[in-house]
Amino acid sequence: MPDDPDNPETPPPSRLYLPKLESPPATILEYVIASFPQIPPETWYQRVTRGLVTSSNGTPFDEDSPYRHGIFVFYRKEVPFEPEPIEEETILCRDRELLVADKPHGMPVTPSGDHVRRSLLVRLQRSTGLATLAPLHRLDRETAGVVMFSIRPDTRGRYHQLFAEATIERIYRAVGHVSDAPDRRRWRIENRIGEGEPWFRRRIVEGTTNAITEVELLKLQGVEGLFRIRPETGKKHQIRVHMASIGFPIVGDPLYPVIREKHDRDRPLQLLAERLEFVDPLSGTSRTFTSARKLSCCRM
Repeated sequence: MPDDPDNPETPPPSRLYLPKLESPPATILEYVIASFPQIPPETWYQRVTRGLVTSSNGTPFDEDSPYRHGIFVFYRKEVPFEPEPIEEETILCRDRELLVADKPHGMPVTPSGDHVRRSLLVRLQRSTGLATLAPLHRLDRETAGVVMFSIRPDTRGRYHQLFAEATIERIYRAVGHVSDAPDRRRWRIENRIGEGEPWFRRRIVEGTTNAITEVELLKLQGVEGLFRIRPETGKKHQIRVHMASIGFPIVGDPLYPVIREKHDRDRPLQLLAERLEFVDPLSGTSRTFTSARKLSCCRM
């Protein structure tokens, strides 16, 4: 599904990786429908019928195409109306190699669901004219804070290594529910995070450690606490799962410790990617980028 390079209003095609699942669905269509519960199944049926859901070589999938892990599904999103986001991103830094942005809550890093032109990547590509812009890491749509993008493909791998080799320090802040006054202020959680139930959740499972998080309680205010969090690894939903596991689920979390069918849109997930610190692999200088955003559900 090639892009139209002459039309800046045409968003790039999105892709979805099909992971290895313990209980996979029978078809690709079933998985795609389950992946985006906010999109009516009829929309996906129409896209498949029109040949808008394809393999990497452009071959369309049909309703009966079997689920096969390890491949990417490409699809062109059609959102007839996308309102502007409530908050806008800000650019913290732009140089020859990197663009660092401060993302608001509720904005996906890359196109997702009915957020196409509202996604951080597409908005930045349009505002800067940088077609080669690519995220070096991800934040959940519900999480606000610092996101780093690579500008030049020829140096992108050097910055990817910072995350792959865990040589970049990532500092988060979160507001968590506190039912009882804790008997300590610091925790180090080391365990294994794997596939949860339903498939889009994660859970702690038996096996070799693959997720490590350090948590520090900074302040208590009634039944909420302000926490400083330093993840040493980067598993999906790691901080959210670990905070729930030690009894301090993050305020506004719709998935942990249990799925909430309804949530208050005025109280988004109170998790902020506050700071990135690293030694630049090209210049050798120390660099720090800090979010200007605040956690809004309490005055902390």
